[in-house]
Amino acid sequence: MLKPSLQLRLSQQLTMTPQLQQAIRLLQMPVMELQTQIQQALDENVMLEVDELETLTGDIETAEQESEDRDEITVAIEAEWADRQTIDATPAATGAEPRTQQDYADLSGETLIDHLLWQLELETHDPRANAIGHAIIDAINEDGYLTDDLETIHSTLLPDLDCTLAEIEDMLARVQRFDPTGIGARSVSECVLLQLAQLAPDVPGLDLAQRIAETALELVAEQQFGALRRRFNASDEELHDAIALVRGCHPRPGAAIQASGSDYVVPDVYVRRADGVWTVELNQSMAPRLRVNQSYANSLGRAGEYDVLRSQLQEARWLIRSLEIRNETLLKVALTIVQRQTDFLEHGEEQMRPMVLKDVAEAIEMHESTVSRVTTNKFMHTPRGVFEFRYFFSSHLSSDDGDQSSVAVRAKIKKLIGGEPPERPLSDNQLAKILFDEGIKVARRTVAKYREGMNIPSSSERKRAGPLA
Repeated sequence: MLKPSLQLRLSQQLTMTPQLQQAIRLLQMPVMELQTQIQQALDENVMLEVDELETLTGDIETAEQESEDRDEITVAIEAEWADRQTIDATPAATGAEPRTQQDYADLSGETLIDHLLWQLELETHDPRANAIGHAIIDAINEDGYLTDDLETIHSTLLPDLDCTLAEIEDMLARVQRFDPTGIGARSVSECVLLQLAQLAPDVPGLDLAQRIAETALELVAEQQFGALRRRFNASDEELHDAIALVRGCHPRPGAAIQASGSDYVVPDVYVRRADGVWTVELNQSMAPRLRVNQSYANSLGRAGEYDVLRSQLQEARWLIRSLEIRNETLLKVALTIVQRQTDFLEHGEEQMRPMVLKDVAEAIEMHESTVSRVTTNKFMHTPRGVFEFRYFFSSHLSSDDGDQSSVAVRAKIKKLIGGEPPERPLSDNQLAKILFDEGIKVARRTVAKYREGMNIPSSSERKRAGPLA
């Protein structure tokens, strides 16, 4: 006979709370948009105020004045670098950069298609898979949905490429793992399911949320909670958790990626080298540090008339923590990039290491989509110039000395063309052979693609035009 008993069980669970949703939203904001968001919060929430002391002393504050999480991240990685780095006798290309706020031209104008094609380049270097991926991305609209069926995509590839529907389905599954989450879906239901699939399996309400997304999204839209409860035989608590997860999904994921309308960018981080060690510092001047107004918080009573203020106090704490999460994640990614691209910072493009989103995601133990959000429209000020984070990511090309970065190969091609005899410009075939002799295996069509991407004319056009400026 079974006897009732009590058991105490400890577990960790991830829930898509409003705080987590806010943190994700702030994470993908460029610094100028973040400024606007912070100012709006300061205007609307009496419980928030700027930490004037922290903001004014931001340029000279010590590690002890930083948050505990950021301090642990910075010290751990810089200590690791200190064991390996040596002082370089070669001066930096542009000397020490100024510490003051400064604007830089932004000519990126990235669209959703650009964002997806960039990830495709990092995903595969196989020409066949690349062609299928291009066809799929071409069929994705601004909202992020796949507008053509697989048969139509198959027909657009003919006669140049005769592939199977299974190959297209496989590549679509790979594209659907790209950022923004939910991209490439063929229906709202599939879009929501793709986003829910990013959550940990033990998130409360996840199984019910997935079943609702498959067959009953219209009931959520119509707020038919009684019908949902009866259909899935769920309790109020189970239904509440599931609906919160469904509503936390973006029905138009493509809208999260927009071409930048700004003519200028502001660095999110500064990268410097001192005493042989590369360090990364957040640009604190562009996002003021916030704190709770303790005078108002301490005066709150228990009466119902204070409900609005208590709600604002909770929102203020959420925003402050969300900004801390954003800064910590931004710093983790920037530190990892700098750690892996030290040779580029010291010697230039030809020393760029191949690196994909997965490399950084594994290093900081986060999802690839999170790294993609952080690297888009975030900028790094280095002694070699200002670069978008994603500039440091590139696909792998094999060579005798190990994998080569496509950025490094582009730089080598540009250098070879810059040093060619004006009367005998190097053809793409000759460039490919020279690179092969140097141990870099790259096809002629890849050389042509890289050359065209750098807006360098063909050898025949260069011969007619004379030496390149």
